[in-house]
Amino acid sequence: MDLLEVRELRYFLAVAEELHFGRAADRLAVAQPALSKTVKHIEARLGVTLFDRTSRRVALTPAGAALLEHGRHALNAMAVAVQNTRRAADDAPLRFVIKPGGDANLLSGILAAYAEQPGARRVDILFSGAADRTEHLRDGRADAGLLYAPFDDLGGLATETLHVEDRVAVLPEDHRLAGRDSISLDDLGGEVFPRWPGVPGGGSGPEVADAGELAALVRIGRVVAVLPRSLVTPVPLGVACVPVPDAGPSRIVIARRDDDRREHVTALIAAAASRLSG
Repeated sequence: MDLLEVRELRYFLAVAEELHFGRAADRLAVAQPALSKTVKHIEARLGVTLFDRTSRRVALTPAGAALLEHGRHALNAMAVAVQNTRRAADDAPLRFVIKPGGDANLLSGILAAYAEQPGARRVDILFSGAADRTEHLRDGRADAGLLYAPFDDLGGLATETLHVEDRVAVLPEDHRLAGRDSISLDDLGGEVFPRWPGVPGGGSGPEVADAGELAALVRIGRVVAVLPRSLVTPVPLGVACVPVPDAGPSRIVIARRDDDRREHVTALIAAAASRLSG
């Protein structure tokens, strides 16, 4: 059996995701008859039926559902391979991923330290969501980045600790605990905590994407949270931050893939660690 061409796989995925040949054709900017012909060729080559078609609907068959799942992975792998090949060029910039507002004012020091190194490259900054910075590193979209331990999964990554800080309870300023010098996790029993996208085991409250959304919900008494201090510095209006010693410290680390030994990535990590760690 011949392997599918990338173009054919893209065509199939468009139809599988839209479940409508017309919308898929518009998305691909191709003529609908050409798209239908390509799908028929794919089915003939593979010897399977990928779609159940009627005059009113298009639905995936079990074979089509399998190709949709694995085809997405195949295209993603191809995109990463192309991206990594281009970035392996001598003049390719480094890509550094951070959470918006989540660098604890370390980023400028990292960039300054690296810029002093011989042969330093341009560094492009990528902003990620609440919990997908590790995926940026693992799939090659980023060369290095800042992560929070113990919150981010550091498996398969090499890290250097740049900053250690305490964790604080983020409370409405009129909360019963807001005036204390410190509190314990037990003091927060019964409180509503938010859910963070992509983070298992969160609270039962509304989902929040960043510290800005969190502060708005804390201010009106919908939720409380326990976060690294740097994520709520400066303290937002209407919010109080109280240390929670038994929550343990939080570490900001600079990370890369454990198997990435490229010299320019190593130089970035070493420069940041030398300037900022300890």
